[in-house]
Amino acid sequence: MSEEQTGQSEGSSQAGGVTVSDIQELIRRKEEIEAQIKANYDVLESQKGVGMSEPLVDCEGYPRSDVDLYQVRTARHNIVCLQNDHKAVMKQVEEALHQLHARDKEKQARDMAEAHKEAMSRNLDQSEGLSPPQAFAKVNSISPGSPASIAGLQVDDEIVEFGSVNTQNFQSLHNIGNVVQHSEGKPLNVTVIRRGEKHQLRLVPTRWAGKGLLG
Repeated sequence: MSEEQTGQSEGSSQAGGVTVSDIQELIRRKEEIEAQIKANYDVLESQKGVGMSEPLVDCEGYPRSDVDLYQVRTARHNIVCLQNDHKAVMKQVEEALHQLHARDKEKQARDMAEAHKEAMSRNLDQSEGLSPPQAFAKVNSISPGSPASIAGLQVDDEIVEFGSVNTQNFQSLHNIGNVVQHSEGKPLNVTVIRRGEKHQLRLVPTRWAGKGLLG
């Protein structure tokens, strides 16, 4: 592989986004270079097993006659060039993998942000579409010091939930009376609408100086 080819490959990787097929192509070229390096080492092995550094002259300084000097020198030169090409391709593979991984992380972050935005928008649409709960009773009066007063109930509060009684199962005020009779001394969750806002209260039906368990 020439330096020109390597430069062109780097330029094309930078010009556009790295894809999986780009990385597969780089790996294919890497494997081709490794095969060529092995083939040239096989040439050296066939020449009396000379490697990359064994001398090519005899003890008297004359060229060795037991090996093909041209083949050995050519193979050694090819190996050096191919090793440089291999190093360059490996660098490209590493950079491409890094770019692909970074892009995947960015895409994942964008997808999560969009999903969160969509969920928030959907929840907002649902909350806007929900009508406020319908009250089934309204507080007309509160006796000072009574359990109802202590719980925070106020005149004109609209009751939408009283213990187990709610808009869906309310039939008459007897329902509330039954809940109160069976909940003496026990806290009840009471939900009211007060000036358009929902309030959660805890009411404990108890005997007090006044009439009944609520007041």
